[in-house]
Amino acid sequence: MLTVVGTVPQVDFPLLEGVVSAEAGGIAIAGRRLEAKRGTPALLAAALAAAQALGEIEVRAFLVGDVGLGDGSRKLYRHLTEVLPHRDCAVLTFHYLQPDVDWHNRVLFAVEEMAVRPLLVADAGFMYAAKMSGQAGAYDLFTPDAGELAFLADERAPHPFYTRGFILQDEEGAPELIARAYLHDNAARHLLVKGRVDRMADQDGVWASVSEPSHPALEAIGGTGDTLTGMVSALLAAGLEMRPACLLAAKANRLAGDLAQPDPATQVAEIIAHIPRALAALGQGHRPAGGE
Repeated sequence: MLTVVGTVPQVDFPLLEGVVSAEAGGIAIAGRRLEAKRGTPALLAAALAAAQALGEIEVRAFLVGDVGLGDGSRKLYRHLTEVLPHRDCAVLTFHYLQPDVDWHNRVLFAVEEMAVRPLLVADAGFMYAAKMSGQAGAYDLFTPDAGELAFLADERAPHPFYTRGFILQDEEGAPELIARAYLHDNAARHLLVKGRVDRMADQDGVWASVSEPSHPALEAIGGTGDTLTGMVSALLAAGLEMRPACLLAAKANRLAGDLAQPDPATQVAEIIAHIPRALAALGQGHRPAGGE
């Protein structure tokens, strides 16, 4: 089972925990529908699309509304510390939460109390908190983009806003930034770095990269990084080892974008709809009915 933790940008969205289901253009949880535009709903929609191709993988979520003030995130942090020791899952993916080092550490303590420790995946705000707390090494996978990688590589920056200017957010320099992040113990056991070239790495360096198919139009479409994190989380929950899961997710994410024949007006939900076909074309899961 995959469990995802994140926020949605709605003031009145309550703290919810439950099974997530797919709906046209979005997801549903506890009777609430969310459009898969970007952020955690897009991540969940991509994970559900991958689950459709892979078989019986239950996707659950902890969600709360937060518009950047942190009140919802703190409510969710507190809830996680109370309930995680009594939950079980194969993969626990943390996404958009307001970074808070103290609450992050309490959640990590709660994870250690779970009967079976899940694989831990972190992106966005929770990845920031993991690095800021000095606990990055407790995670199995981080999925940063170029800017987030620069923050991981800066051993002095207490927050992404303070990443030093000489540490350039340049994709060509990604291998050096990856090495620097590991040198200072600011990376998870594995990294899947998202960008024009997706790079997979561990403490020994970059072991694979994926750059094709490539569509310039995809760079203008928000949420494609979220879909990659959702897909790799689902693949890990399906039992794939880390390296093949990362490589397959990177390839399928690009292939789904290619199948969508994108232009700058394309929405991420249109790409997510092609994930089952992309995975099937890469030899994972079954081809959807009506597929070519």
